Amino acid sequence: MSRRRTRPSWAVELYRRGKRLELMHRALGFATLALITLAPLLIVVAAADPLRHSGFALWLVDGMDLSGRSAEVLSDVFSPPREVTGTTSVWGAVLLAVFGLSFAAGVQNAYERVWRLPAGPWHRIWRQAVWLCVLMVYLYVQVQSRTVLAGNHRMLLSVAIGVLFFWWGPHFLLGHQVRWRLLLPGAVATMAGLVGLRAFSYLVFTPLIVTNAVSYGSIGTILVVESWLIGAGFVVYGGALVGHVLCDRTGHLLRHGEPAEEPGEFGGLGELGGPGEPGVPGAVREAQEPGEPEESGQPEDPEEPPQRTRE
Repeated sequence: MSRRRTRPSWAVELYRRGKRLELMHRALGFATLALITLAPLLIVVAAADPLRHSGFALWLVDGMDLSGRSAEVLSDVFSPPREVTGTTSVWGAVLLAVFGLSFAAGVQNAYERVWRLPAGPWHRIWRQAVWLCVLMVYLYVQVQSRTVLAGNHRMLLSVAIGVLFFWWGPHFLLGHQVRWRLLLPGAVATMAGLVGLRAFSYLVFTPLIVTNAVSYGSIGTILVVESWLIGAGFVVYGGALVGHVLCDRTGHLLRHGEPAEEPGEFGGLGELGGPGEPGVPGAVREAQEPGEPEESGQPEDPEEPPQRTRE
């Protein structure tokens, strides 16, 4: 008889899958690409805004929940001059677009790893371009909502828009390979994490920006922003991972034909099967009749000759 292994707790399973996903490494990559490739693109877009010319800085101030002197210091570093759009060449704009697509490709690859899907073909790059444009619109709407609403009404609107964006984003980047109902828990977890990150930033990063600006100048402010972007990447990828684990623990992946577990380095469950069944799909395992003998795929041992007993 085969022994059934007890399933690990939520925390242990999240830790194992986060380690297999290289969550912290991907968060570092998210922050680096966001600062090097996405930030210049958003600065150019914000400079072209006829209403206000500091959209990217305002988004950082709002996302980090800064106020007072810390908000002024960050705005001085990231607010673009009015002439930035006039001095941007065609090749510069092309490079900004290419670098922005590299950021979108990194996000798409992380979602594919979370849901254990193969990498999409190269001609799906248009999905990355559309997602990047929607991302800039989402950030612009978040910034402009400050002038329309305030207090709890604005917070509820921002959370609702964020849940819709992080619900639609993975579904679109993954080519509609994952159903909507499976992606909703990850979107809710992502926005909950971003709200928590905003509160943490208010307590920690608000005084830290002022002290770093006095001690190290502009580079100190950029280091604080980079640290916040690392936290944002950890939340974005970690929220998707929490949603996947939730769907797996509740059995929704098996009902929709998704593999229930992935191969683990700790000797856990197989990718398509359970303990001791690395090649049997979960749906087949559920349909197997109780008491039915399992096929091992190996020829049975020949019958041993009867042993002689001494008289």
